[in-house]
Amino acid sequence: MSDDARFGLARRVTLPGPFALDGGAVLASVDIAYESYGALNADASNAILICHALTGDHHVASVHPRTGKPGWWTRMVGVGKPIDPARHFIVCANVLGSCMGSSGPASIDPATGAPYAMRFPVITLRDMARAQALLMDHLGVGTLLAAVGGSMGGMQVLEWAATFPERVRSAVVIASAARHSAQNIAFHEVGRQAIMADPNWRDGNYYAPDDAPPTAGLAVARMAAHITYLSEAGLTEKFGRKLQARSTKSFGFDADFQVESYLRHQGLSFTDRFDANSYLYITRAMDYFDLAEEHGGRLANAFAGSRTRFCLVSFDSDWLYPTSESRAIVHALNAAGAAASFVELSSPFGHDAFLLDVPELNRVVDGFLRAGEA
Repeated sequence: MSDDARFGLARRVTLPGPFALDGGAVLASVDIAYESYGALNADASNAILICHALTGDHHVASVHPRTGKPGWWTRMVGVGKPIDPARHFIVCANVLGSCMGSSGPASIDPATGAPYAMRFPVITLRDMARAQALLMDHLGVGTLLAAVGGSMGGMQVLEWAATFPERVRSAVVIASAARHSAQNIAFHEVGRQAIMADPNWRDGNYYAPDDAPPTAGLAVARMAAHITYLSEAGLTEKFGRKLQARSTKSFGFDADFQVESYLRHQGLSFTDRFDANSYLYITRAMDYFDLAEEHGGRLANAFAGSRTRFCLVSFDSDWLYPTSESRAIVHALNAAGAAASFVELSSPFGHDAFLLDVPELNRVVDGFLRAGEA
């Protein structure tokens, strides 16, 4: 196996349409940026699709070209790790609507020769899964050994299992849910309004070379969202009420507290790698997600007759997608007669635990995947 195949190869492919979307619009073609690791075996039975979260991308285990930082899931993906390029053909695709090479609002509209901006059609998570299925067809993968994802990635895995049940042997859904709650939608709306209130947003038309993008609004959106990814205990342990680089309060509105400085840094650094319009589109797709609604109002219907093996994982400190959301999926799987295993893991990290150092998560995923390979 070559080093390129083992450690990651980034590509972008244009897949011919027409590609019909849930909202009724049609794309003439679809661009998908993706990375692959490892090699497809002779009978194409070792493919694992990794689905990324809201602000993630396809650089799952390689250096990010914009930030220079390691891939976002190097704890899970790599030689000797649960998802292993020595055993698996691993693919991670940038989702439809994003800004790292796949078709989205920053893409060129062939009808006008200019970026789509807000003329790009609203998309759904099922649209994302369908685009990924086209990519798998292109790569010669008929059936996935497994689809794996956390947060919004887990929602895409659920869409795969419901929309293409015959194509998914195993599904790993981590820190996720089968629909977006009112609270989830509310947090997203705060972020969208922050972006749209930025005078540089200009109704989404900020792609000209001399235009300043709405970085202030996007930074605030990221700050608000980032709070939901953490836990109160984690924030208290890490920051408490400690002051930032000072011994006394300033009696002003600078970042007096370390937690304020941390959030500002998270917001500003996010604007270097993400597009504000993509944030609008992807959060809207998440808010529209309701797997039961897509299947007659009963979640079990989404998994009726499924032969897919499911592994559900939640974290006890995750209040964004709490354990009750995973249990609801497990109950639906049980009602449908599907094979399901479930575990709640303990972690102080909140929702972001699936991205951080939780060794027990690696053991769970590794054991589940190996059982499916036997």
